[in-house]
Amino acid sequence: MAQGKLQLGDSVIVKPNVEELDLNINIGGWQGRVAEIEEEDGLIGIDWDSLSLKQLSDKTIVYCEVEGLDWARVYLAPEDVEQTTARDSVDDVVKAIEDIESKHDFTWTDEDPEESEEIDRRIQAVLDNAEDESEEAAFEVWQEYLEDELEFPFEAEIFECQEEGPLQEGDQVTVVGIYEDDDEEYDVFDDDIEDIYGILVSLRHGREKYEFPLCDLEVLDKSSDNYQPVKDYAIWFANR
Repeated sequence: MAQGKLQLGDSVIVKPNVEELDLNINIGGWQGRVAEIEEEDGLIGIDWDSLSLKQLSDKTIVYCEVEGLDWARVYLAPEDVEQTTARDSVDDVVKAIEDIESKHDFTWTDEDPEESEEIDRRIQAVLDNAEDESEEAAFEVWQEYLEDELEFPFEAEIFECQEEGPLQEGDQVTVVGIYEDDDEEYDVFDDDIEDIYGILVSLRHGREKYEFPLCDLEVLDKSSDNYQPVKDYAIWFANR
C-alpha cells in the first residue's frame, strides 16, 4: 500500500525487527490502528488490533499492569510502521480487550477481590488528605502518612530488578528512616526525583549506607505493622 502521511484511524503494520523497548519484545509484523499523533515528539500512538492483542503473553500483560504500562497501545516513530489494510474490526478489538480483562480480573493484587477492595480503601484514605489532585500533593500526604505509621529501623528486601548500582534484587537491608537531605535546596518532590524514584529512605546494607526508593522495598516481617503501609505505597506508586 502506498505510504502517505498517517492519519487517525489508519491501519498500520510494524516493520520487521522493531522492538518495544519497555517490554523488550520484537513487535515486527504486529498491526493496529493510529489512535494518537503527538506533534511535539513526533510519535504515534497505535492501538493493537485483536490479532496482535492475542499475541501478548500473560506474563507481559501482568507486567504492564504492575508497572502501569498500557498493554493495548504502543508509541512508535512513524518510520517504524507502514500503512496496511485492516484485518479486523473495532468491535473485534473491543471483544479481545474484554476477554483479556475477564481472564486476568485486574485488581491491585492477585489476591481475592475483597482484599483488593481493602487496598483501594486504604490507598484512597491516604489520598483523601491531599490538598489537590496533583501528584506532588499525593507524594506529600504519602510521606506524612509513612512518617507517622512506620517504626524504624526495620528489615526489608529489594524486590525490584535494579539496572545499576551496588544494591540488587534480593538484597536484604535495614531501613533506618525516611531520607532527609540537609541541603536546603534539595526537594524530594523535584520532578526528576519524584517521577523516577518517589519517596527515598535511608538504609544500611552491611557497613554501607544508601538512599533508596521505598517503592522497590518489601518489609521482611509480614506480620509487622510496617508491612502493609509500605506495600500499599508501592502498589500506589506503580499504578499512579
